[in-house]
Formats: sequence, structure tokens, C-alpha cells
Amino acid sequence: MTVPLPERAPERGAADATVPRLEVQNLSRRFGAQTVVNDVSFAIPAGQVTCLLGPSGCGKSTTLRIIAGVDMQDSGRIYVDDRLVCDTVFRVPPERRAIGLMFQDFALFPHLSVADNVAFGLQGTRPQKRARVTELLERVHLARHIDSYPHALSGGEQQRVALARALAPSPRILLMDEPFSGLDERLRDGIRDETLALLKEEGTAVLLVTHEPHEAMRMADQILLMRDGRIMQRGAPYNIYNAPVDRAAAAFFSDVNILRAKVQGALCDSPFGQFLMPGQPDGTEVEIVIRPQHLKIDFDRNGRGPHPTAQDGTPARGVVERARFMGRESLVEFRMDFDGTVLKATVPNVFLPKPGTPMWLMIRRDRCFVFPVRA
Repeated sequence: MTVPLPERAPERGAADATVPRLEVQNLSRRFGAQTVVNDVSFAIPAGQVTCLLGPSGCGKSTTLRIIAGVDMQDSGRIYVDDRLVCDTVFRVPPERRAIGLMFQDFALFPHLSVADNVAFGLQGTRPQKRARVTELLERVHLARHIDSYPHALSGGEQQRVALARALAPSPRILLMDEPFSGLDERLRDGIRDETLALLKEEGTAVLLVTHEPHEAMRMADQILLMRDGRIMQRGAPYNIYNAPVDRAAAAFFSDVNILRAKVQGALCDSPFGQFLMPGQPDGTEVEIVIRPQHLKIDFDRNGRGPHPTAQDGTPARGVVERARFMGRESLVEFRMDFDGTVLKATVPNVFLPKPGTPMWLMIRRDRCFVFPVRA
């Protein structure tokens, strides 16, 4: 017996173009006393790649499994093209949700050829299936392997076959769970770019789950930053990176330097001068977060340091503790005269000052973040 897809009443004034391809409302999932997914809500329009990003164990894959229909939520609703597919009572079977799945192990059938793997699950006549398979394999540059078997392909080629198979039935939504983690690091960026181009051509709404910030920044139109079962922040990659909601959000995307201070008279002291903290009571502990690339370095040539601009703030002196070449940049560690704090700075290309060298540092005030310390 088939399960009907009930229409959800559109909100007044809503136009069809504004209806998201996928909408998740107040999704929660508990295992015993532990809440793994906690009141998660988001929407994805057609043609958009949204990345659910967070550390291992934060609830990303559980959210994906519930949307796919292989797990059941304790509360919340899921809509596809404004039609209810799942709540705590009603449930459309996974195979009828028009949702494609792609996993990190590719899950290709070893006994089937590339063509038969891609055609698996396709409806229609044999010529129709063959035409769709050929079209997709040409688009992922694997048409010459149409009659090969998975064991004869490289990891990158197997990934592209898995992508073609997931897209063959033209799903409205594609769920991708760490799909590139099994690839050699040298292959990943090229495969990601090819995958993104194909997804954009298909106009599929994509939910990508990953714990790698670089992957999220490279592929996503929107990032949902998840922690402890909740979405802590959402937005375009640029906004998430440059306006983190807290220290943990900033640190998830890059190394950070942390300066501890206390508020006194709406101000807090640092090696680089005072920071305004309006609205914070005296005695509040705060953390000043500075990314290594936003520390500017100058030699102590005259004992007075460089001449700062208003944007740079007060120069602070430190002594080099260690310098390492990292390939495209150098990482230099300083012990600051102000309070003995060790700060890290990154410099393009080769820059390897000797330990014990005094240098002046400045910061971009507009690239610093100040957060009250959470209890």
C-alpha cells in the first residue's frame, strides 16, 4: 500500500518560488537520557548546497539519517517541496522521499558493472536507462569505463560513479555524509570542484555533512555550524568565518590566539591596548580571539616599534620563541613582554627569525573578537 503525500497548507502570501526544497522543523532525537539532536530547524532551496558542519558526535549524521528515513525523530517535522514526509506519526518510506544518498564508502556493488551500478534503482525501459547512465558518465568523465567493474577504478573514479548513481533518478534532494573523506588528500579538491559543478547543473538541493571546515568553505552556499546537537550559527561561509558567535566557532575554522582579560569600567587591557566592552559588568572575564594571520610583524629596529594606524591599535613587543616553515607560510611563536603570553603569527612564504629576536606585533582591530568567558 502506498502512502500518500499530504499537501501542507502554504502560508498566506507565500509564492511557489519561496517554497524550500527541504524544510526541517524543530527536529529532536534522544537515545536514553542523551539528546543527540536538539530542536534543529533549517531550510534548503533548490540548487543550494548547505553544509552541516561540526565535530564528531555533534548530531550531524543522526540528523541526516532522520531526513533520509532510516531513523525516526522524537519530535519535529520534515517537508519536501512543501509536502510532509515525516513527523512523529506519519512517515513516508525512505524510497519514496525523492532523496538521494551518498556515503563516504561509496557503497558500490562489486559484482555489477559501472553502468549497472549507476542504473540501479532507475525506472524506465532499458534504452532509457542506458541513455541516462551514458549521459551522467560522460558528465563525470567516466564514459570509457561504462563496462568496467568498481575494483578496476581508482578511489576518485569510484567516488564519481557513486555520485552519478545518486543523481541518476534525479532526486529532489541529495544527502552526502562525509563523501570525500576516503579520498587521497591530493585528489579531494579536484573531486570536490567537479562534484559541485555537476550538482549545480542538476539544480539539486544538497545537504552535505562534514567535520572539515575547509570542505564546508569550499563547497557550501550556507553553513550550519552544529555543536552538542544544536545549530549554533548559520550563514554564508564568509559571514560564519568573519563573525563567529563565540570562541569555539572561531577556533573551529582556524588556529586562534587567546588573550584573557577582565573588564574594568567597560574596558579590558591587552598587550595591544584597551578594548571596549560596553554593557559588561566590572570583573567579567573575557577572551580576546586573534587569528595568527591577523598579527602583523615588524622588527624592533629603533626600540620604539612601528608607527601604528588607528586601525592597528597599540604595538606590542614580543620575543621569538620558535619559527617553522609550513610550506606556503611560516609559523612564528612569540612570548609577549606584556604578560608572558605566547602568540602565534603566520607569514606568507619563508620567514624564519632566530629564537630570541625581539619584534613588534600589531593587530587588525576589526579582525579581533571579544567574548565573555562562559561559566
